[in-house]
Amino acid sequence: MSVSDPVADMLTKIRNAGMARHEKVDIPTSRLKLEIVKILKTEGYIKNFKKANQEGANVIRVFLKYDDETIPIIHGIERVSTPGRRVYMGYKSMPRVYNGYGTLIVSTSQGVTTGKKAAEKKVGGEIICTVW
Repeated sequence: MSVSDPVADMLTKIRNAGMARHEKVDIPTSRLKLEIVKILKTEGYIKNFKKANQEGANVIRVFLKYDDETIPIIHGIERVSTPGRRVYMGYKSMPRVYNGYGTLIVSTSQGVTTGKKAAEKKVGGEIICTVW
């Protein structure tokens, strides 16, 4: 079955796996998804990730992180820009997620980065998702 928004599908898989207390989740790979997962790792939302080959298909295996083994570190993860409604922001008007406690993931001309780093580099771009 073809998915119209693969990034939203990835975010939903991570959200559902966290709510079901799974240790890991497999996601079909792409460059954009890999960059998003790298940001989740550097910001401390997931334990780790690795590329794997599952039944001939390349996947990203994401290992989820929990507080005291019960509460997921990712309390919420939402897609902002969709295929039907793209959302672009300049670096001066980058929104803050949960008063700075969350992370904004942005696709800029210099690659996929967080909202804070994009504002520091003075580049705007497409708002991919928010994580808190």
